[in-house]
Amino acid sequence: MSKSTSRLSSDISLTQTIEETPEVLAHDARGCKVELVRGSGPGLSGETRELLATRLRASALILLAGFSVFLLRRFFVNTPLPFDEKPYLDVLHVGIVIMLAVESLLICVHCPTSLQRLRWAELAIFGLPGAYFLLMQYEGVKAAVTLNDPTHAVMAVLLCVIFWNCLIFTYALFIPNSWRRAAAMVGTMAAMPITLSIFQRIQNPMVAQVIHMHLLVEIVLVMVVVAVAAVYGTHKINSLRREAFEARQLGHYRLKRLLGSGGMGEVYLAEHQLLKRPCAIKVIRPSKTSDPNVLARFEREVQATAQLTHWNTVEIFDYGRTDDGTFFYVMEYLPGLSLAELVQRHGPLEPARAIHLLRQMCDALREAHAAGLVHRDIKPGNIFVAQRGGIYDVVKLLDFGLVKPAGGGDSLHLTHDGAITGSPLYMPPEQAMETRPPDARSDIYALGAVAYYMLTGHPPFEGEKPLQVIFAHAHEDVVPPSQLNSDVPRDLEQVILRCLAKDPEQRFASVDELSQALASCADADGWDNQRAVEWWRQQSSSTSLEIAGVA
Repeated sequence: MSKSTSRLSSDISLTQTIEETPEVLAHDARGCKVELVRGSGPGLSGETRELLATRLRASALILLAGFSVFLLRRFFVNTPLPFDEKPYLDVLHVGIVIMLAVESLLICVHCPTSLQRLRWAELAIFGLPGAYFLLMQYEGVKAAVTLNDPTHAVMAVLLCVIFWNCLIFTYALFIPNSWRRAAAMVGTMAAMPITLSIFQRIQNPMVAQVIHMHLLVEIVLVMVVVAVAAVYGTHKINSLRREAFEARQLGHYRLKRLLGSGGMGEVYLAEHQLLKRPCAIKVIRPSKTSDPNVLARFEREVQATAQLTHWNTVEIFDYGRTDDGTFFYVMEYLPGLSLAELVQRHGPLEPARAIHLLRQMCDALREAHAAGLVHRDIKPGNIFVAQRGGIYDVVKLLDFGLVKPAGGGDSLHLTHDGAITGSPLYMPPEQAMETRPPDARSDIYALGAVAYYMLTGHPPFEGEKPLQVIFAHAHEDVVPPSQLNSDVPRDLEQVILRCLAKDPEQRFASVDELSQALASCADADGWDNQRAVEWWRQQSSSTSLEIAGVA
């Protein structure tokens, strides 16, 4: 798309209402694949598993950095400690570094790793360093007593207490736990240096003189305070995480990821907690709920879409309002790309494929027009090319928020006086200039503009400002698409140019008539489901794009 088009899409300084409703995408804004947590229950189990993997990996990396630094100190700094004379401690130190490095590489955040595997990793990541600290203290105190050096004995104990505190806080901050499990794990770690100190005092009377009762009491107090603080911190973090989890619940639906946002609200990838069915949920921004016009338009969009049952119209599953006043509706989840993304990523479509998609758009609009409804906001972003039921290149028409009874006024007053509703790049002249009520031929003009974009990669008219584009739609002749793309056949070009006639009387009278004209084009039978499957499979293997059932 040209530079001027980009400027147009980002221009929000005008007073007219130009809603850019978010597409129901299978990919997020960065083009990354959206993953659903399969089999996650109504609790935090699925989320905890992924979070635990993420935090374990982070813990392994942090501890790896710490142990690596002290390993370098051991070999390059000539200030030996009492326990530095024990070669097996060096071997264990190196082994822990290797273990932490391996675990940080093996733990896969997004893989379906079992909780048992993660708990074993947790035991290794925190258990082996704990065992190392115990041996450090034992050998350090033993060596200091042998050398009759109380200073080194006290230093060995205090160093190990510091190391234990670091390990405890790393565990409390990173590992998601209930407070009871955290109390058990942290309590065990806090008791280790205390228990070993008491054991050494009992085993060797000389140690009792070094680790005297005053020092032992100080160690106990420090470890108790650290343990209590760590458990309380774990409890607060877990409570905040649960609150955040509950905040992402809408009735029976669990919000998974933000897919896009627009003038009215956001669209999220979600999952029904009982059916385990992926879906997309559109919600109104809280700041918009006080505007009765926005709520009326939102409700009209739901009602208009829900009464349409055609395969090529997005299906509505549910509609509701939460206790805090958030309005939402639930629609089907569509693996695929919006038409805008399809052209932006892969360039203009070949004529046969464009005809294949356009005829499906006609099928969707046939039902709407028969019900007396005009879409009024047909654009590439509101047309989705999806995979449904093993069939590829299935068109889904979205966003009936601007739908209006054909030839009727807007009794709900959903637009302000003088406001322009729709997308200027694909808007029929009579809709922009309000010269006559919209009807089926208004949607046919928009379909012609979308077809022009599909075949050339550009809308029929472009400009620096929306008003320039609107004026061009009303008064300027469109450049034939074949001048931008020589592969556009003459018969298809004539169909598109007739759709783009300024006078509605010169356009096709209905989408049935348009569909028949498309079917009469020489390339009408050049694209089918098998070609679509091959195309999606090729794109999946050559790029990061993965569509369910193709990769």
